[in-house]
Amino acid sequence: DANDLEMLARGYENFLNTKDRPTLIIVDSHIGYGSPHKQDSYEAHGEPLGEAEVKLVKKNYGWPEDAKFLVPDGVYDQFKNGVGKRGAAAHAAWKTKFDEYKKQFPQLGDQIHRMLTGQLPEGWDKDLPNFPADAKGIATRESSGKSLNVLAKNIPWFVGGSADLAKSNKTNLTFDGAGEFYPNEYRGRNIHFGVREHAMGAMVNGMTLSKLRSFSATFFNFSDYMRPSMRLGALMEIPAIYIFTHDSIGLGEDGPTHQPVEQLASLRAMPNMLIVRPGDANEVVEAYKIILQHRHGPSTLVLTRQAIPTLDRTKYAPASGVAKGAYVLADAAGGKPDVILMASGSELSLCVEAYEKLKVDGIKARVVSMPSWELFERQDTAYKESVLPPSVTARVSVEMATTFGWERYTGAKGKMIGMHSFGASAPLKDLLRKFGFSSDKVVAAARELLGK
Repeated sequence: DANDLEMLARGYENFLNTKDRPTLIIVDSHIGYGSPHKQDSYEAHGEPLGEAEVKLVKKNYGWPEDAKFLVPDGVYDQFKNGVGKRGAAAHAAWKTKFDEYKKQFPQLGDQIHRMLTGQLPEGWDKDLPNFPADAKGIATRESSGKSLNVLAKNIPWFVGGSADLAKSNKTNLTFDGAGEFYPNEYRGRNIHFGVREHAMGAMVNGMTLSKLRSFSATFFNFSDYMRPSMRLGALMEIPAIYIFTHDSIGLGEDGPTHQPVEQLASLRAMPNMLIVRPGDANEVVEAYKIILQHRHGPSTLVLTRQAIPTLDRTKYAPASGVAKGAYVLADAAGGKPDVILMASGSELSLCVEAYEKLKVDGIKARVVSMPSWELFERQDTAYKESVLPPSVTARVSVEMATTFGWERYTGAKGKMIGMHSFGASAPLKDLLRKFGFSSDKVVAAARELLGK
């Protein structure tokens, strides 16, 4: 009975005294309790009771019927002398204990201080990998796994796991001492969330609220199961990290039930959600540098299953441009392009191939890597126009997802190469051909815009 305070107290005492298992307390209640005409009805749930009914409720409660927003004498003092004093005393005791702890264990004390204040340890980004140019390359989920292990080793309070897909997501922490998080074994850094994405997102949010840096992982298509938790993370502005792999039709034979199409656009529509879809292994490393320093909102990292080229950064712009959200990767001579090719993720290499082909044909093109719309929109107008000059209206976007939203950057005169249906079950090469993702298609779109 929700209105039996003694019964509630007994249930709570039982919870406090039970140490070896969870406690389930079921409380029966009446919606609109005390309302003579609306108790136990849908009206009490969906609409105000109305002034006359509220007076009747107050009468049933023995409350002054005409009083509004009444706080009786003594209530403030009750809170101040009860919860207030207990909280102040508990905090003072904790602070005294923590001060002693810092004297005895200065290094660990510093770690706790940094964790609680949202700081990172000195050298948190040391030993992050730098990937050499490689035409075959590696999947961005692979470079993510290598980066995660370095970061977790450097940041003792960095923990996380996957929804039973750690081997596929490449999120296993394998460095010496990483360990598994199990009952009565809380030192482990690998958390096995099980196939329950919504709960996983909620757990990561909770750990993040407790000042741990925590990450989750699953296939990108399953972000739909996690959406309510992600939305609350964005609403609370907490720096949770959501990792998604198998980010497009590029995952191949698993087919359209597993191939994301609309997910990227729908997450871009979510307020306060930072999304990064890196275009090669080194962009993944830069993405993690940004995400770990991002403190006022969650981050979504979107990664490939398939291997993609690692770009030659001696030939093209450095991957540090990821910090701006979008940057000029390759440019026309003199920095005056006739056409701009834009992409995120695995499609970036298609634009680079197209750029080289257009260059041979004497067509001046620019390639813009656009891993994060959110970061790009935070830049000033001068920077954004230096990347996407308003005078250049011939623009092509390439992304293996719905084209929804790209018109913001292509403009009315540009072309968008993307998905206009769900995917299909086939090997990657067949899928790319079927859905029109190739450097030749990008070249053809650029030529059409230029009338060449």
